[in-house]
Amino acid sequence: MNLSCFGVFKSKSKSSKEKNVKSSETEEIAPDNVRLFSHHSLRSATGNFHQSNRVGAGGFGVVYRGVLPNGTEVAIKSLSAESKQGNREFLTEIEMISNVRHPNLVQLIGCCIEGSNRMLIYEYLENNSLASALLGPNNKRSTLDWPKRAAICMGTAHGLAFLHEEAKPHIVHRDIKASNILLDRELCPKIGDFGLAKLFPDNVTHLSTKVAGTMGYLAPEYALLGQLTRKADIYSFGVLILEIISGRSNTKAAFGEDLMLLVEWTWKLKEEDRLLEIVDPELIEFPEEEVVRFIKVALFCTQAASSQRPSMTQVVEMLSKEMNLNVNSLIQPGVYKDQISQSSGGSSSLETNQAQKGKSINPFTHLGNSLSISTMEPRKGEEKEYYL
Repeated sequence: MNLSCFGVFKSKSKSSKEKNVKSSETEEIAPDNVRLFSHHSLRSATGNFHQSNRVGAGGFGVVYRGVLPNGTEVAIKSLSAESKQGNREFLTEIEMISNVRHPNLVQLIGCCIEGSNRMLIYEYLENNSLASALLGPNNKRSTLDWPKRAAICMGTAHGLAFLHEEAKPHIVHRDIKASNILLDRELCPKIGDFGLAKLFPDNVTHLSTKVAGTMGYLAPEYALLGQLTRKADIYSFGVLILEIISGRSNTKAAFGEDLMLLVEWTWKLKEEDRLLEIVDPELIEFPEEEVVRFIKVALFCTQAASSQRPSMTQVVEMLSKEMNLNVNSLIQPGVYKDQISQSSGGSSSLETNQAQKGKSINPFTHLGNSLSISTMEPRKGEEKEYYL
C-alpha cells in the first residue's frame, strides 16, 4: 500500500531551535491528530531508556514504559535498526490507528520521527499482553477465571468487528495473536500493532498481497494463495479463542501421537464428543454449556473454506447469546504447517522460511491429510447456516 495517496505525510526542514536537529535534516510529519514527540523528551520519559522501564520486545524492537511531564504513563515502541517493521509499516501503523477510536483498540498518542529514530507512543496498559498473562512464564501470568476469559474473547471480537465493518475504510489487521492483544488495569482487551494492517474500501472484496503474519495464526488459504480477505483475521481469532480457553499456544503445544496443533486436536475432540478436554486445567469452575459454545464458535472461525466462516458481527452474536450452533454443517479446519518451525518446536516468520530455497512444503493439512485447493471453497449455490 502506498501511503502517499493519503496526503497526510509531508517533508519539512526543521531548524535546530525548533526540534534540536540540524537545519539540513528533514522530518516526516504525522497526521494532525497525532502528537509529534522529540527523541530528547522520550529519553527523559524513560530514564534514558533504562532497562528497568523495558516492558516488552519483539522483531520490531523494544517497548518501554515512560512517564510524560504531566504524569501520563505511556508505552513507547522503539523500532530497532534491524526491525522487521520498516518505514512503510511504521507509517502504516500511524495512519491506521490515528484514524480509528474504539474501546477495544489501543490508542495511539503520538510518534517520534527524528533522524534514524522511529518510535510510536501508545496509551500504557498495565497488564501487558494476553500472551504474557495467559501463555507466559508462571511468575508473569495473571489469574484468569472464566468470566475474565470470556470478556477478553468478547472485547477482542468487538474490536475486530469495528475494524472490519465500521471503520472507514474497513481494516484487516493481518496479525491477530495473543501478543497483539493488550490488557488494561481491568483486563479489558485492546488490539494493538497495526504494522501489517491493510485498508479495504467498500468496493474491494480481497487483495492479492505478499503473505505476512505469524505461524499458527495464518489462515491456510491466505498462506497458500496470498489472497487476503477479512476471513483471514477471523481464522486467527478462532485460534485465539482456543488458546484463551485451553491456556495453550497453538504454535508450541502438541497433542496426541500425531503431535497435532491445538486447532486439529480440538476438531478431533469434537468428533469424539470430548470438547471439554481442551479446557485449561487451571479453570476449576466454569459454565460448561457456555464454554462449549465458545469452542464451537472457534471451530466455525477456523473452517478450511474461508467463505464458510462467519463475519465478525455474526461471531459477536454467537458469543454473546445462548443459542444452539449448527455444528453438523461445520467443515474441518484447514491448517498451515511450517515443517521447519514445527521440527524446532517454535513459531517463526512465514516470509523467512518461504525464502529458504529447496524446501518442499505441503502447507495444507487436514488432520494430517493433504487438502486440495478445490476443497477450499464450497460448491456454487451452497449456503451456510451458522446457527439455528
